[in-house]
Amino acid sequence: MARNNDRDRGTRRVPKETGRRTKKKICIFCKEHATWVDYKDVNVLRKFMSDRGKIRARRVSGNCAQHQREVALAIKTARELALLPSPSGPRASDLAGAARAAARRAAAPRAAVVGHVPSLPTSQNLEVLTDTVAEDELDDSEPEPLVPAAIDDEAGEP
Repeated sequence: MARNNDRDRGTRRVPKETGRRTKKKICIFCKEHATWVDYKDVNVLRKFMSDRGKIRARRVSGNCAQHQREVALAIKTARELALLPSPSGPRASDLAGAARAAARRAAAPRAAVVGHVPSLPTSQNLEVLTDTVAEDELDDSEPEPLVPAAIDDEAGEP
């Protein structure tokens, strides 16, 4: 029977240090004793947005929970009023990958559907096409005004 070599050593693993301790971020609104976050102050709100227009997370921005909610609401309000841009779509590199995948799918042979015949024009469809009036056959004279039949009967005209 094989022995477990870890038990023979008699030492326990020591957890590694995760690295330097990071300084805890302080909410700038709490630091300045701000009563509210103004949606019109675009320069401040841009600090809490990424370069693509997304709202930064709390752990990244360093805001407290209350002020992060207010910042998010202010950014959304400023977007509605077109003071700030909306998040941009996918990058060009993302689109290039999607285009390559679409090209691969298009190049792959498709399974033929048994018994499927594409629809051909029927005689009814052809009759409808031949019944259309050509432009040169149209009369350029002004049409007669439409008068309801009840008015003609009252005037005594047949």
